[in-house]
Amino acid sequence: MSTENEGTAVPPAPSAPPPPADAPAASAPQGAHPGAAPAAGDPYGPPAAQAHQGAGESSSAPDPSWPPPPPPTTPAYGGDGAAGHGAAGHGAAGQGGGGWGAGWGAAHQQPAPKNGRGRGGLVAAVLVAALVAGGLGGGLGYTLAEENDSGGSTTVSSSTSGGNVKRDPGTVAAVAAAALPSTVTIEAASSSGEGGTGTGFVFDKQGHIVTNNHVVADAVDGGNLTATFPNGKKYDAEVVGNAQGYDVAVIKLKNAPSDLKPLTLGNSDDVAVGDSTIAIGAPFGLSNTVTTGIISAKNRPVASSDGSGSKASYMSALQTDASINPGNSGGPLLDAQGNVIGINSAIQSTSNGGFGTGQAGSIGLGFAIPINQAKYVAQELIETGKPVYAKIGASVSLEDSTNGAQITEQGVGGTEPVDPGGPADKAGLKPGDVITKLDDRVIDSGPTLIGEIWTHKPGDEVTITYERGGKEHTTELTLGSRVGDS
Repeated sequence: MSTENEGTAVPPAPSAPPPPADAPAASAPQGAHPGAAPAAGDPYGPPAAQAHQGAGESSSAPDPSWPPPPPPTTPAYGGDGAAGHGAAGHGAAGQGGGGWGAGWGAAHQQPAPKNGRGRGGLVAAVLVAALVAGGLGGGLGYTLAEENDSGGSTTVSSSTSGGNVKRDPGTVAAVAAAALPSTVTIEAASSSGEGGTGTGFVFDKQGHIVTNNHVVADAVDGGNLTATFPNGKKYDAEVVGNAQGYDVAVIKLKNAPSDLKPLTLGNSDDVAVGDSTIAIGAPFGLSNTVTTGIISAKNRPVASSDGSGSKASYMSALQTDASINPGNSGGPLLDAQGNVIGINSAIQSTSNGGFGTGQAGSIGLGFAIPINQAKYVAQELIETGKPVYAKIGASVSLEDSTNGAQITEQGVGGTEPVDPGGPADKAGLKPGDVITKLDDRVIDSGPTLIGEIWTHKPGDEVTITYERGGKEHTTELTLGSRVGDS
């Protein structure tokens, strides 16, 4: 599938189609370079990136740069693609424009409503609502008039108004009221003025805000960055650290207020399919928007691009049907108690733009980075300014496949496909081996393996199931580490 960056999709798992992912890309402000918005795109294709080096390369000429470009896109749930290879645990990039648009950002200036059927549909809906309300009101009026022949007013007034109603804990209104003051709308722009809008949330009382890398990427090298709270207070901010492979970034408010209230972080491992979800963000620039849904799947392998077609991020995502659109990127995905369980990062969408922007919109398939992973990454970025990735030290194919992640015969840039003395080498893995499981997770492709490796920390011990010569084997492997995105 292809997704928006919200980026490019990872190959479908054997039991379900692979999720194409578009990171909800930040919409570019009017006049900004069109590239700022995510491209609705093709699922990734063949190029592979070296896991232990994190460099991207095509099947014909490996490129030592990291991460590899997202693979060429293919039709949802499949499609032909050239084979490539990427480094497991480092990230691989594919060719072509990513479907999952990175940067669910919305333009700084809201686009004008689209004329035609879109507006007509809205008007029709309002008319239908008016008719229903009118019918109900008429019925009540008739009944009251029948009981009171005095000719007095038949208007019925509530004993309580909306402001006096108590919202019980756990209701959407209560969760939204508690969480909104700790969310911000982020505007990021490069020195040339290109950029877009995304979302973030308060991580600690020191003024750190967590968001997506693709939301702030334009402002990393000397751009402008601001964060605006729902009460209208705007603060200048700076990037503390960003992890392109994880698609996580941390920014810090300048002159942060002393009354910041960090959102409570939940445990994404305990989330179950069917649990209620609440998403907060700025879809298409509409700040402080709240939407609801459920967790529709877990451990969904997703590869999303930053919209430039040069880099890819990998996640084992939480899938939700809560409405997520460009501008929601980096915003919190909450559970029914208001705990953050994920960071909204990518969507599967159709190619049609919405709201007059030309950007793709929600079709009920959104993807969030599990908060357990994002928390670890954010803490590393705050402490050192650089991301740390787990790795197995082997280069794997990024070919679209449901058979597993195959260790390539040649590494990136002519290097060894299995690092001598690295984790995979010590575990006895060799070129040509096909990894089919990591612990109890089924591995259907190279990108899926990378996403699963990155849910772990360096030093974690995992069980690898692989096939060699038609026979299945298992081995224990201790994950190594790599610092930085390059």
